Amino acid sequence: MLTIDVLTTFLGWCSTINIVLLMMTSLLLIGWKEPISQIHSQLFALEQQRVLQAYFHYLANYKIAVLILNIVPYFSLKIMTG
Repeated sequence: MLTIDVLTTFLGWCSTINIVLLMMTSLLLIGWKEPISQIHSQLFALEQQRVLQAYFHYLANYKIAVLILNIVPYFSLKIMTG
């Protein structure tokens, strides 16, 4: 049975896992931007500048999705259950 407490716990773990993935991806791109972008540039036949823009859009969209789909509902349920 899905209760509010179970849903709150689930969203809390989803938020934690997604934040860790976002941080790891960001750190990897900061630390190894050149080698990773060269590989993707060659793999997808794109200019390296376009690949770097795609990384930025990916991180921005992922951050917004985590915020809207995980963090906001989690805090809403936490406030609701007091």
